[in-house]
Amino acid sequence: MKLFETSKTESGATRRMRWLYNFWPCIWCTGSRVEFIAADLKELHVSIKLNFRTRYRVGTVYGGSIYSSVDPYFMLMFMQILGKDYVVWDKAASVKFVRPIVDKVKCRFLISNEMIEEVKHNVAMRGEYTLELPLKYEDEKGLVYAVFSKTIYTADKVFYKKKQAAKERVIKAA
Repeated sequence: MKLFETSKTESGATRRMRWLYNFWPCIWCTGSRVEFIAADLKELHVSIKLNFRTRYRVGTVYGGSIYSSVDPYFMLMFMQILGKDYVVWDKAASVKFVRPIVDKVKCRFLISNEMIEEVKHNVAMRGEYTLELPLKYEDEKGLVYAVFSKTIYTADKVFYKKKQAAKERVIKAA
């Protein structure tokens, strides 16, 4: 179910992917739900609400659930879009809790063609690239509850393997 206005649609493959994500223990346990994955994998919608898995002692959604509910998606989306010739990792993240969540809120992950080209261009030039991506949880009225910054590391697979081998040589030499 789309949580944001979009002209994109799901495919059978992304519907299955959404279903699998929602039953993957590390996602199910956050108490969140993947509600929509575009057929081109460039848009994904997640929601979270107060329930038995997310409830904190003070009657709001637990901060750990809020953060973990947005953690994996940009990395997974870039991995699928860029393919096997690239290495993609979550490098860093930050979260600012703006107000307590007691109702359903939603988050939209968007990857544009320009972002993909920026990553590919910079990886081709330098072998690796780090991209910072903003996110936010908001309600139906647009009121913001949490703001995130996700830092994604991307590298050419050959470059990455050489970099890792060089690190291992330094460790063994020490």
